[in-house]
Parts: sequence; structure tokens; C-alpha cells
Amino acid sequence: MLNITSIVEIIQLMLAPGIMISACGLLLLGMNNKYSLVVNRIRLLNEERRRVVHKTDDGNFNYQENQRLESISMQITSLVFRVKLVRNAVLCYTTAVALFVLTSLSIGFGYLLDITKLNSLITILFLLGMISVLCGVIFAAYETFKGYEIVNFEVRIDE
Repeated sequence: MLNITSIVEIIQLMLAPGIMISACGLLLLGMNNKYSLVVNRIRLLNEERRRVVHKTDDGNFNYQENQRLESISMQITSLVFRVKLVRNAVLCYTTAVALFVLTSLSIGFGYLLDITKLNSLITILFLLGMISVLCGVIFAAYETFKGYEIVNFEVRIDE
């Protein structure tokens, strides 16, 4: 029979992955906002490209229209790459959440069923969750770097 002290201990053990779930939730919220912003920017650029292309009936563009179309194409290509990085970060964070949930469940079932063999699995699940968070952070950092490159490109084109 479980006593109150052991129940409190098991709940405390299960809270560590729970805190990581909350942290990943915050990271996911930020990345989903970034994802929306980048997708909206791609849509705006596509709309601008359509307007420039439809403005001329014969397909002959002047120098400024040609330069703007090239700029839009380069920006869209870069933004699509950024969306992939954001997607990868979101997938890593989501995977981490799943691993942390499995870690908490394994702690609970391992203690409840008195299965000490689960200790290695619990540690592996938690470490895989942390590795997944690290991968998400790396994707997010790389996406931020690529975003800075795009802004520099836009500023150089407009000068």
C-alpha cells in the first residue's frame, strides 16, 4: 500500500517533465506566431507579384518591374526556407512534449506497478525530450539568422 510520503514523492518526480511540457508550450506559442507572420508575408509577396505580372498585358516589363519581380522571387524563396525551419522547430517541440508526457506516465506506472526496470526507459525518454528541445532551439536560432539575412537583402534592394 502506498503511503502519503511516497505519493508526494512520485508526484514531485512527475512534475519535472510537466515543467518541461509548459516550457515547450511557450516555445510552441512563439513559433506558431512566427509561422503565421512568415506565411502571411509570403502571401502578400505572392499577391504583389500577381499584381505586377497582370499589370502588363504583353509580358514586357520595364527595368523597375523586372527588378521588383526578381526581388519578390528571391524573398519568397528565402521565406519558404524560413517556413521549413519554423516547421521543423515546431515538430521538435511537439515531439519533446510527447516525450515528456511519456516520461511522466512512465514514472507513474513504474512506481505504481513497482517496475524498477522502467528507470532506464524513463531516463532515456527524458533525455530524448531534452535533445528534441535542443534541436527545436537550433532550428529556431537558424530561422532567426535567416530572417536577418532577408531583411538585409530587402534593405540593399530598396536603396
